[in-house]
Parts: sequence; C-alpha cells; structure tokens
Amino acid sequence: MVLALESVYLIFQKYKSLLSMFNGLLKKMITEFSDPIRYFLELNNDFIEMNQCIDHQISIKYEGQECVNCNKERPIFGMGYCKKCFFESPATGDWIIRPELSNAHKGIEDRDLEYEKKMQIQPHIVYLSLTSQLKIGVTKKNGLYTRWIDQGAYEAIKLLELPNRYLAGVAEVHFKKIFSDRTSSNKMLQNNFENIDWDIERERALNYLPSNYKKYIVEDFKTTRFNFPVLKIPTKVRRLKLEKENFYKGLLKGIKGQYLIFEDNTVFGVRAHEGTKVEIKIDQD
Repeated sequence: MVLALESVYLIFQKYKSLLSMFNGLLKKMITEFSDPIRYFLELNNDFIEMNQCIDHQISIKYEGQECVNCNKERPIFGMGYCKKCFFESPATGDWIIRPELSNAHKGIEDRDLEYEKKMQIQPHIVYLSLTSQLKIGVTKKNGLYTRWIDQGAYEAIKLLELPNRYLAGVAEVHFKKIFSDRTSSNKMLQNNFENIDWDIERERALNYLPSNYKKYIVEDFKTTRFNFPVLKIPTKVRRLKLEKENFYKGLLKGIKGQYLIFEDNTVFGVRAHEGTKVEIKIDQD
C-alpha cells in the first residue's frame, strides 16, 4: 500500500511538472477587458492564463523561429512573418500601418481584394489614447478595446466612427498635425504619462475637424480607464531579446500592453517576439 501511494505521488509530481512546461510559437497575448485586464498566452494547443503566473518564477528558452503565416522555419522579417510572406501576405500590406492607403472601397486590389474588402470596409474608430503621451490612432470598431490594451493605454476616448478604413486614415492624417501618433514604450511601462483634461482635448480635436467629417463624431463621450495587473513598476527598463540571450529566468511582477514585466526590471515584449519558438516553464512554488 505504501509503495502504491508513493507511485501515485511520483506520477502526480511528474504530471504537475508537465502542466507547468509549455512549448510553442509565440503570438501576441489574447486579452480580456476586465478589472484588472486578463491575459492569455496560446502555445500550440495550450492556454496559459498569465495573470495567475504573476509572482511566480518563469523561464523562457529560445528554440528557433517559424513564420506565423507559412509555418516554415525561416528567419522572421517582421510582425512574425518571414521575408517572403511579409511582402506577399495581404495581412501585412502598407495599409495596415497607413490606413489612408486603403483602396478596397474603390475596388482596387493591393494583394488580395476579398481579404482587403473584409478588413477595410467595416466600421473604424479614430480615437485618442493616453499611453506615454496623448496620441491619435485608428482601429477597427470590433477591435477597439484590444487595441487600447495592446498599447498599454491608461485612458482613452472615441472621437469618430467611420464606415471604412480609408476615411479613418484620412482623418488620422489630419489630426497628426496637432496630436502625436507615437508612444514611448519605456514611459508607458513606467507609468510616466502626462496629465490631461479630456474635455479640453476632445474639444480641441473636434474644433480642428473639417466640416465634412462632423457627421462622424461619436456623441456618447466617455473616458475608458484600464487597470493592468502590475505589482511592480520597472525603475529602468531592460529589454529581453531572446534570440541573443537564448534563455531567461525571472520573477514575473506584472503585465502591461504586450509586455511581461519582471522583478529585475527586465521586460519581455511578446508581440516583438511573434514567430519565435519557445519553451516556457512556470515554477509552481
């Protein structure tokens, strides 16, 4: 009976160890708008609820690169794509970064017209978010909260709702004359942002808006605030580049944007490592 119990215990310990070790291809974390924000990392057929990993030791081991599009073991060129896919896939066209280059509403193809129609001809939001500073941005209406969370926004508001990506992009270009479209990720991670008055900033934006865009103004003005699961703010940001270091282990103290924040001020950009194959181990004690 004693031997049987010992065997069961050993099997349980082995199973517990296996549950805390994951292998797979990194893609950006899945997020859920809640208080605080919830994060999930998908690796192969496993999901890791990253919030539960806070205050646990995590090791990350580099195991190579694989294109998220063609799944071939090739060097990653950008956005998790190999060079060939980056310049051929419709999901990485120039209109992704520069919405004003969208042409699907005119029936003009960039790389794949059906895909581009699906992505571009749908409601888009022009917004202001407070990350490291006040910034202007554009995203699909159905991905708005995800966009704000991925940026690590402290607060955000909607300005305009437009019927397609092109019109939103043109509006964003106009607003760039008075608002930045950049975020300092270091300042965002350190909660170093300016104090603003949303009523004043919204009024400034809408007063600058051309008359033909007035019909797109979002009338239900409200500020959305985000609470990220962070126990310790990094005093000095040290970025982990897994391809160079191959292995890292540290105590996870928080998650913000698409970054894991560790006790020793190391931050690991998950999105910046899309297409990286990893082994992740989470200490249970």
